[in-house]
Amino acid sequence: MTAAVAGRTPVRPGITLAAVCVAVLVLPASLTGASVALPSIATDLHAGLVPLQWVVNGYNLAFACFMLAFGSLADIVGRRRMFVLGTAVFAAASLASAATTDILLLDILRALAGLGAAAVMTAGSAILATTFEGAALTRAFGLLGAAAGGGLALGPSTSGLLVGAFGWRAVFISHAVVAAAVLLAVRFMPASRGAAGAKVDWSGTLLFTLSLFLLMLGVVEGPQWGWASGSVLALLIGAAALMVVFALVERRTQHPMFDISLFLQRRFLAICLVPVALSFGFVCLLVFLPSFFTGVSGLSNAVAGVTMMLLTLPVLVVPLLVGKLVARGLSNRAVLAGSLLVVGAGCAWLSTIDSHSGTLQVAGPLLLVGIGMGISAGLVDAVAITSVEPQRAGMAAGMFNTMRLAGEALAVAVIGAVLVSLAQNRIGEGVGRFTGLGSGDVAEVGNKVASGDLSTPEQLVPAADRVAFHGFLADGYASALSTMLWLVAAITAITGVVVFLMLRSRAAAQQPPAAEPAETVASQPVAG
Repeated sequence: MTAAVAGRTPVRPGITLAAVCVAVLVLPASLTGASVALPSIATDLHAGLVPLQWVVNGYNLAFACFMLAFGSLADIVGRRRMFVLGTAVFAAASLASAATTDILLLDILRALAGLGAAAVMTAGSAILATTFEGAALTRAFGLLGAAAGGGLALGPSTSGLLVGAFGWRAVFISHAVVAAAVLLAVRFMPASRGAAGAKVDWSGTLLFTLSLFLLMLGVVEGPQWGWASGSVLALLIGAAALMVVFALVERRTQHPMFDISLFLQRRFLAICLVPVALSFGFVCLLVFLPSFFTGVSGLSNAVAGVTMMLLTLPVLVVPLLVGKLVARGLSNRAVLAGSLLVVGAGCAWLSTIDSHSGTLQVAGPLLLVGIGMGISAGLVDAVAITSVEPQRAGMAAGMFNTMRLAGEALAVAVIGAVLVSLAQNRIGEGVGRFTGLGSGDVAEVGNKVASGDLSTPEQLVPAADRVAFHGFLADGYASALSTMLWLVAAITAITGVVVFLMLRSRAAAQQPPAAEPAETVASQPVAG
């Protein structure tokens, strides 16, 4: 595309591509990096489990719910302007997160960072679409996907090193610095808008956000308030009711956020299930394993970060190999279903984990899960978009990415609640063996253990019992984690079978040309 002029500065496509890719790289790193930092945040800010979970949940929730709304808003106010605003909000929220001393304020700032991330992702993609065309556009989006995958892979390791050397605040400072550097390149980007008359579906956005928020709040508070309590049931019923209203409103809206009819297409629905299931089997490991490694296995933050690379690095390499196999005739159906089955097998293998497991003991299953994620990571986006009519490709892409991010947010909340409930049950079964610890302490001890903090609960028992109590807590957490891994293994494996069956009809006729995945998306691993 011919270079446009932004003010008096000529558009530089190379600089534009680099800036957008760097900005997108830091978005998944903010998710995985914050997860690695959670144990240190809990200790420093004296945070309870629920507000600690919202450091991750708040970011994911805001990111997921406002992607489509900000995409529409970027068309109205200008894509470059929205990119600048999103990057600035993300940088400012990250910097403020590093400075805060209050966990609730940190949760709010992380949600603001998620809003900025949603604007960056949607506006950045639109900027590339208006800067490049043809083969250049294909290469640009391939690099964008690789950048997202790079952030996913590098987030745990770099954050582990930063936390070990400088503390958890350095993680958010690094995100702010990268985002601020991106702003220096904005003057070389093209300025563009969408078609006249574009509107933002604020009613759909509000209903979708409130529904997902109530659902996540009910799930997170379930272990604390009791799953049968009136408050939790009210939250869950309210979430379901709002989602029904959302579906009805979207069917009657002239410019809907979601084209609900797309979910009636079996192939598109099946493909949307893939990243949701992978969120349970992959993203949840990114969030919860670092706390186990540092709190139970006794690994340093740096070593825990390096260990997590066994899980994430295959996501960068495997898509390149799978793309070549697809180009030679391997079916998309086999790739997508096989990805879920491999992740399920890896989670089942990882369920052998115990309180003494170190890097060597978990290397095999972590690599297998990472390979399973990588099998579909470079293909699933293209298959989702090409599974619908060309004129609906944009809506399909937005819905697919919203489903991916909402799936990540929900998966983290659900699996976190399951892990807390299991830890509380394991501890409750043997709490009577230790003096000074009453039945009323079980819930709080379970919360601390689930966040990777074993040292604080140890102070509740006499000094002579602390070594034994530590072992009891570590074994209880490992047992809870093992049961949780069997659950996610079942979710991913069953979904793999369902996806395989749902894609059986007209699979060959509807899959994209064989050369496209290898050329277009073989290097597009993305978070979740």
